[in-house]
Amino acid sequence: MIGGVFVLLALLVQVMFVNRLPLPAGGSPDLVLLTVIGVALTRGAGPGAVLGFCAGLLVDVMPPSAHLVGQYAFVLALVGYVAGRGAGGPATTVVLCVLIAPLLAAAVGGLISDPRVSMSTLTQQVPVTIVYTVLVSPIVIWLTTRGRQARFST
Repeated sequence: MIGGVFVLLALLVQVMFVNRLPLPAGGSPDLVLLTVIGVALTRGAGPGAVLGFCAGLLVDVMPPSAHLVGQYAFVLALVGYVAGRGAGGPATTVVLCVLIAPLLAAAVGGLISDPRVSMSTLTQQVPVTIVYTVLVSPIVIWLTTRGRQARFST
């Protein structure tokens, strides 16, 4: 329940504020991805995959959506599963998931012949998104894991 609230808050902040920030190089951090990772780290692989799938469906239908419904749901479900497994410790898991999510999204887009996926996307937009997401990750992961621990301790 609380994981869904975190995802909804992250999605609203992402759409209403973060995507509108004029950051250098035109990228923005992916708060929903980080929220799924943070909740999956505390809940495990199964709940992480389910939350990732549901969060991905929300992202897929939230404007401005320019891709097929289910595309990001697939990516976030896999990322939620991997994050829930947590092999290698929390920091390594976060970095690994932040690296694989945009690359997996680009690979899925390439498989379905998405015209937005090109070599320039992979060499210009994906690295910027990864860097911004990694930079913001300590804050979002701390908030999501702290919120989960606070709920369980009361």
